[in-house]
Amino acid sequence: MLLATLILTANLTLNAQNQMFSIHADYVKPSMEAEYVEISKAFVAECKKYNLQNADWTAVRLDNGTYLTFESIKNMASLDVDSFAPLADKMGKDKFRALFDRFNKCYDRHGSYIITRIESLTYMPEGAIAAQEGNNYRKYHYLYVTPSTSKIVAEKMKAIKDLYVKKGSKEYFRVYHSGYGTLGEYFLVAISAKDEQSYAKQSDENDKLLGEEMKLLMDDLFKNISRYDPVTGYIRPELSYTATK
Repeated sequence: MLLATLILTANLTLNAQNQMFSIHADYVKPSMEAEYVEISKAFVAECKKYNLQNADWTAVRLDNGTYLTFESIKNMASLDVDSFAPLADKMGKDKFRALFDRFNKCYDRHGSYIITRIESLTYMPEGAIAAQEGNNYRKYHYLYVTPSTSKIVAEKMKAIKDLYVKKGSKEYFRVYHSGYGTLGEYFLVAISAKDEQSYAKQSDENDKLLGEEMKLLMDDLFKNISRYDPVTGYIRPELSYTATK
């Protein structure tokens, strides 16, 4: 499976330089969500206080209560660097450890994995930035595939992007491919909007613009995926961090 994933990603990078992201997921207990948010804000405050470098991340809350933080990385070797070590030194290791001990009480499971943004499948005419000011609503479309269908699904998605380009669609999207640490292989389509109502309006307008041609392409795409999971989320700017250079 790992070999198949690497081969597919390598093939998709032939026409564009893709961006890797490290994702950390905390499956927060419902009863501990307020505490988790409070601790997250305290942690961001410490990062700002000591101007932590090389550890920028964006936080998002999914509608099932899962909190994700994601940050861009250059390559797998980036994972060998402990970006929080300077913060622990400045805060004091005991205070730093105590903060994470509080975090650990908020969830029974958490984990990290890697996804890669596939530029050849992404439709962002103004630039493929993940955090878009004023558009904190996210609709995530998880399209699960198998080793035997990955290539054909990528081709179907490219045809859909080409239609968006041809029609000059105003609904932009980013496409990611699952990587190391994920269970199951999938493509992830992320669409941003101001809120749920704006997303619905944007989607309706796009459907009218692309018409029957889009419907046929989507029907063809869905014949080749093994599972489809739509997920809603919101970017949480107050839990995100960007270092001051």
